[in-house]
Amino acid sequence: MGRITIAVYRPIAGKEAELLELIDSHMPILKQEGLITDRKPYVMKAADGTIVEIFEWKSPAAIEAAHKNPQVAKLWERFGAVCEYLPPVKVTEFNNLFSEFEPIN
Repeated sequence: MGRITIAVYRPIAGKEAELLELIDSHMPILKQEGLITDRKPYVMKAADGTIVEIFEWKSPAAIEAAHKNPQVAKLWERFGAVCEYLPPVKVTEFNNLFSEFEPIN
């Protein structure tokens, strides 16, 4: 059974374009490593520029495997250079009954 993840990235000042390029390469790498399903991810932007990505892991075991995967570790290191990870509750839009975002993909 798959597991949906909501990932939240606040770009470091001046790094938004790099973050968006990295997000474009994120799913192909996870797919190549056999960690995610074929479900198309959603990528969207909050009013303050924070990026929200929603995607599906193949299973809880795939999530666990990602934390031990060298390719994924390199990917997450690159994310760390261009953004700050945030919990979804830090995104203002998630405080609304119906959260609205600007679509990116």
